[in-house]
Amino acid sequence: MVQVERKNSFQLRLSRRLKEETSHTLDVYLFVPGELGLSTRLIAEDAFYHSSIQVARTYYSDEYHLPLVHSRLASRNQLGSESYRLSLSLYAYQYVEALEYTTRSLLETARKLRREPASAEASTDSAGDVAFERSIEEMMALSDGILKRLRRHRPSDERLYKYFANIDNYLSWFTEQQLLALVAHMPRGSVLTPLKRRLIEVCERESGYRRDKRYNAERVMKDPTRMSNKMRLLRRLIEYPITLKQRTQELGGGEQKAVKALATAVVMAFVSFGVLRVRDQLGDITALFMLAMAVIYAMREVFKDDLRNTLWHWLRKGRPKWRRQYRDATHNVAVGQQLEWFDYKHYAALDESVRQMRKRKVAQREEVVLHYRSSSRMSPTRFLSGYQHTRETLTLDLSMLTRLMSRSTHHIYRLKDGQAVRESVERRHLFNLVVRDTENQAGEHLARWKVVVSRSGIVAVEKVADSDDA
Repeated sequence: MVQVERKNSFQLRLSRRLKEETSHTLDVYLFVPGELGLSTRLIAEDAFYHSSIQVARTYYSDEYHLPLVHSRLASRNQLGSESYRLSLSLYAYQYVEALEYTTRSLLETARKLRREPASAEASTDSAGDVAFERSIEEMMALSDGILKRLRRHRPSDERLYKYFANIDNYLSWFTEQQLLALVAHMPRGSVLTPLKRRLIEVCERESGYRRDKRYNAERVMKDPTRMSNKMRLLRRLIEYPITLKQRTQELGGGEQKAVKALATAVVMAFVSFGVLRVRDQLGDITALFMLAMAVIYAMREVFKDDLRNTLWHWLRKGRPKWRRQYRDATHNVAVGQQLEWFDYKHYAALDESVRQMRKRKVAQREEVVLHYRSSSRMSPTRFLSGYQHTRETLTLDLSMLTRLMSRSTHHIYRLKDGQAVRESVERRHLFNLVVRDTENQAGEHLARWKVVVSRSGIVAVEKVADSDDA
């Protein structure tokens, strides 16, 4: 199952958890409105791939307590320091991802509750506020339990303690930041006031905890920029041991040289034949002979590039363009590889299942389809002991597409208190994202999202169709 969410103003994050099967295929179709005028002349396929598509894979465990069990064994000198660092990092990473996802959904709920019009007859403790409060209390209970389990087994070995201190420092700060975000966007109302106080108390407790442990210097705590930079570094240190190292290789380099040589040989053969024929017809070197030679060499320059491009596209059509190799970050052993495709397509060239999921209408007749495909083959037997799953994250940056949008705004008029009011309206465009995830045993799964985008960034992401619901 693929999850799509907004990562920041311009980036979409697609994530999926891969099971034990060794082969997986992912197809991502982004339907770009035709009014943007996207073409390979404006943005080349290779340029978009290298600048706007990022793929990362991390270890993943369905047994949430397994990393913590490994870290406890390491703290008792039954595992090495590298195993301790990996296990603790995986435990922290999965907690951060879960808390970030939960907070994002709660913030969406909070914004919806704040937009609801207040009614004089409405009860102060509406059903939405009660459900929202219950969700936050559940999140706080789970978060508190996870942090307590982590801190219950603090290693005494100095080599292991430095890893524990970095992770504990970051998780405390990250938890405080997520709770403060909820406080800042929480709906106004007396029913939620006690909940706000409890959230603030937890934040103050975590801040005091870091101060007691002396995790951060006083000058760092006083400067938000330095604190943010330090925590971003700690986040990278957490992700490093559990993220598979990768190397991307462009395919077809030797074939491209062969095609270039073949095109040159074919054209030169015709040029040599033409020169001989001209010499037989005209005889000595004259002005007419020089003119004929100039025409022949001009035709060579024109047809050589056309022939080379035609042969290259014919040879590489439908074949992968890049190979991504994955290696374990700890032992540097190969754990799998992935083949990737990326090209621009028209609606008529898509599979029938994708066209049905898109539900094409006349208004989308001029859409350009950006198609990314990956086919991966992993070797779970080479994974670290205890980990058979991976989590793949694909980041799709839309900033190159937003540059094609117009900066202008338009105005609309509406009635307000009996007066005509003119308001500026931002120009927005609707993108459709169709994702097809194929596994060996589970078959294929398709889903579609609507992505509303303006020049200033992604406005909204909404899932509108799923093949499981059909």
